[in-house]
Amino acid sequence: MSDLYSDSNYKQSALAPFGPIGIISHTANKKLAEQVSSVLSQKRRMRFEKRSNPFVDNPGYSRSDYLISSQNVRFQSGEGKFALGESVRGHDIYIITDVLSHSFSFDLVNFDHVISADDHYMDLLRIISVCSGKAKRINVIMPFVYEGRRDKLDSFRESYDCADVLKKLYKLGVANVIIFDPHDGRIENAVPLMSIEYPKCQYKLTSSLLTKYGSIKLDKDNTIVVSPDESGMSRAIFYSSHLNLPLGVFYRDKDYTIKVDGEHPIKEFRYLGDDVTGRDILLIDDMINSGSTMLRTANKLHEQGAKDIYCLAPFGLFTEGYERFDKAYEDGIIKAVCCSNLNYHPEEIYSHEWYLEADMVPYIARIIEALNLDESVYDLINSTSRLIELTQQIRLGEVFDEFSE
Repeated sequence: MSDLYSDSNYKQSALAPFGPIGIISHTANKKLAEQVSSVLSQKRRMRFEKRSNPFVDNPGYSRSDYLISSQNVRFQSGEGKFALGESVRGHDIYIITDVLSHSFSFDLVNFDHVISADDHYMDLLRIISVCSGKAKRINVIMPFVYEGRRDKLDSFRESYDCADVLKKLYKLGVANVIIFDPHDGRIENAVPLMSIEYPKCQYKLTSSLLTKYGSIKLDKDNTIVVSPDESGMSRAIFYSSHLNLPLGVFYRDKDYTIKVDGEHPIKEFRYLGDDVTGRDILLIDDMINSGSTMLRTANKLHEQGAKDIYCLAPFGLFTEGYERFDKAYEDGIIKAVCCSNLNYHPEEIYSHEWYLEADMVPYIARIIEALNLDESVYDLINSTSRLIELTQQIRLGEVFDEFSE
């Protein structure tokens, strides 16, 4: 029979789990890991009760808790160690790490030291090393990729850390790395033989926004997608093309003849795109650091007559606090800021009316289960079809608007 022959009735058979799932978290993001474990437990318990697949009786398939007992120890000298409280031999291990978390500190030579991203990375290496050679497979879920904020190598006198990080994970035997909405997807070129998946947050961010603000009209006459700079165009294009909305961008004209604090100053900040007067704005970026870029852009759009401005970014760091966002909200410049729960947020943030959080826990749980069963994750991590379906749904806010006209 020809190798070119294809059976249109072919269906991929259900594959056996790679091994019992085991989830390991850093202390800093244990809450997220616990929620993922809970969702997995509920889904698999239902399958066990319904006998919905032939593997429900496999050892470790249905459990009340998939978290592996562990302890991260920190000494006063700043050194640390990681210890497992149970065996991981034969397990399919998923390490969930949040390098952005700043919720813990320890006493370092009589001074309070907040655990940094560098500390979290070293802890990750400790976890991998203690699992290596025992676990059947090691997977790392690192929503915000450590040192992944570089667009290009500006000088050969500078370190290119992200490539070194990924190579280190590969050499330690990590099979899969899951990164959400990376700043630059080209980082995967550093380790072509290691599986790296890039799930997108766009669907959940958009659906969360529409759930709370049901009156947003996603059509070309009422809403525009805007990128705050040219480097973020690919993300804005994704929203624009799949939501069928016009696209705008801000262009930064820099003075390359001088440098101020190591940066070329901006001579002009200019908007390129359709008229924003009276139209809602979806302001798209990959992360909110201090918020200066997002708020500067929102101010410009507000001055040009934009209606409601909704800021969407998977990662909200808010490194300089929330005061400027509070003022922008009070002044009517922004309507809402929607971020995911993929990185740590202090409880304080939930008291701000402008903040909206997209829950990514069920998505993470689904990705873990797909990888555990060696399923194709292409359709799962690609939110294109779901975004299109979302825009075709009739929402109550739109119905009420029609009756009020």
